[in-house]
Amino acid sequence: MSQTHARITASVYTSHVPAIGAAVDLGKTGTDYWAPLFKGYEFSKQWLKENKPDVIFLVYNDHATAFSLDLIPTFAIGTGEQYKPADEGWGPRPVPTVIGHPKLAAHIAQSVIQQDFDLTIVNKMDVDHGLTVPLTLMCGQPEAWPCPVIPFAVNVVQYPVPSGRRCFQLGQAIRRAIEAYDEPLNVQIWGTGGMSHQLQGPRAGLINKEFDNAFMDQIIRDPAAQAEVPHINYVREAGSEGIELVMWLIARGAMADVAGGPAPRVAHRFYHVPGSNTAIGHLILEEQ
Repeated sequence: MSQTHARITASVYTSHVPAIGAAVDLGKTGTDYWAPLFKGYEFSKQWLKENKPDVIFLVYNDHATAFSLDLIPTFAIGTGEQYKPADEGWGPRPVPTVIGHPKLAAHIAQSVIQQDFDLTIVNKMDVDHGLTVPLTLMCGQPEAWPCPVIPFAVNVVQYPVPSGRRCFQLGQAIRRAIEAYDEPLNVQIWGTGGMSHQLQGPRAGLINKEFDNAFMDQIIRDPAAQAEVPHINYVREAGSEGIELVMWLIARGAMADVAGGPAPRVAHRFYHVPGSNTAIGHLILEEQ
């Protein structure tokens, strides 16, 4: 690949719990409850400063903010110039406006749709904690986010949701799109959501540490095998909201080893329970 083209240099994976954003916004990160969780991201903040990308392609799910049961896109790419923090019921988070990268986003949309993936094009939307909490965990509380962000929303809220295999294949298509972009951009792809949790019903509060850590092992070692795991396994083992983990497969599918390149280096791995009513998982994989 020519050095005049864009390239993916790393993938980042993290949970995106709304209470994490509230803990930061309300100055509670040093409390006994929250301090162990935020300690797991100290390395990551420094790593991002040292490995600052030109663009972040951020895979997340909207929580009935930009979309609702009236309109449910399976995959939606943000092609706008900016995205304001959403009001999720208690006012917008006091975080910077997210600056987009319309040119690269439009290129990715063109390329991926021509690779037979149907994307919804979104020129205007607000972004909720699914996108802003990962940025906060990795960046802290800056005056502005360190680089433009392309939001990529996945429906993992209302069934039917995309399969792990489809997400994994989509990640490969996104990589091909980025590598065909003729500017020498350093792009990171982030997969967010999960890990095991259930918010309602008799199993509310479910956390499965064994499943979560086995998932992280597999996403590092054999993501193609993880892509074949059916939805029912996630729901049975990781709770109704555990299905969010298929979004990690989009980011993992975009790494070089999936296309025959070298395996990525595990720069950081972290797991913590509890984070509100969920398990918190976090990985940083670097291209070699």
